[in-house]
Amino acid sequence: MCLHKYIHMYAMNWDSLFFNTATLIAGVFVLDYGADKFIDHTVIVGQRLGISPTLIALLTAGAEYEELAVVVAAILQGRTPLALGNVMGSTISNILGAFSLGLLCYPDGSPLDNSAKIYSALQFFVTTIFIILAYFQQLNRFTGGLLIALFVLYIVSIGFAIYRGISEPPQLSDSESDDESINVCDEQMPGQSAGQPASETSPLLGDTNVPEELIGASVHKDKRPRPLYHHVLQLIFGLLALSLSGYILAHSAGTIADSLNLSGTVFGLTVIAFVTTLPEKLVAMLSGFRGQGGIVVATTAGSNIFLLTLCVGVVAVAGNPLDRSDTFVLFDLVTVWVSSLSLLAVVFLGPQRIAGLALLAAYVTFLVMEFTIYKR
Repeated sequence: MCLHKYIHMYAMNWDSLFFNTATLIAGVFVLDYGADKFIDHTVIVGQRLGISPTLIALLTAGAEYEELAVVVAAILQGRTPLALGNVMGSTISNILGAFSLGLLCYPDGSPLDNSAKIYSALQFFVTTIFIILAYFQQLNRFTGGLLIALFVLYIVSIGFAIYRGISEPPQLSDSESDDESINVCDEQMPGQSAGQPASETSPLLGDTNVPEELIGASVHKDKRPRPLYHHVLQLIFGLLALSLSGYILAHSAGTIADSLNLSGTVFGLTVIAFVTTLPEKLVAMLSGFRGQGGIVVATTAGSNIFLLTLCVGVVAVAGNPLDRSDTFVLFDLVTVWVSSLSLLAVVFLGPQRIAGLALLAAYVTFLVMEFTIYKR
């Protein structure tokens, strides 16, 4: 009887493992779809409104909704170490994991706008405050309230920046070509004088004038530019897909990793943090390929500010006692601060692919040390 019960339990564990693995894979596909939607329409909305995509990304992809969901769920379950570990691991993963991948895909020497520098400096300031509070064990309800108030000021500052239009107008992006067509009649061909009808050039046939009737017919086939609200709705839809993917990935990875009996802090610092920041990693890579450095920085800096103000503030205000046998160590705090300093240095000195490679190597080293030397 006991043997039959054991075999049944073993089979159920395998079924749960396979189901959550399949869910994890499905979440990756949702993640890819949402990231592509989000980046394309963020650039277009920024162009239409005359503001930098950096500021838009700060308010959208820079808001870690999936991380906040994990933090609240962990608090309700009385697993404060998991919540804090997830927050700290995500700040590290955003810089050493996501930002490094964005740098590897971003063209060397391409400048970043002033908004990227301002908010990278702000995230370093917020990170330093968190490190001081955590090191001296001052994360309580009072300091948690101050962190939440700082988050409110951060949101107000973004709104003020958008209102005043202090950022530089974004440059045109190739991603807009997916949704908006270019009127070929308005373009001037090489060797064509102003006002001259467009002509079609073939390397085999030479210059051949195309009748205006054919030109007009081809132009009418082009779609007119979509209205602004269409791109705003698509941006929101992409953001919802990103949030959904983060939720799916976090829960499926959590069920898989629970079978390994990992420490709550180590689990949050590594597995959960890696999975929940997959949206940021994919957004950073796609943004880097498309030369949108402002979005790469915004998703990193904005995410870390969101995590270290609102998420940490919620954990501190909850007031749950922290299990000192399963909490962060000095190595974790130092890694968070050095990562933040690295982001600031790269943004101000100029993005280079060699820096991205160094940050990625540092992230792999961090994961290995968490599972070996600093395991709880």
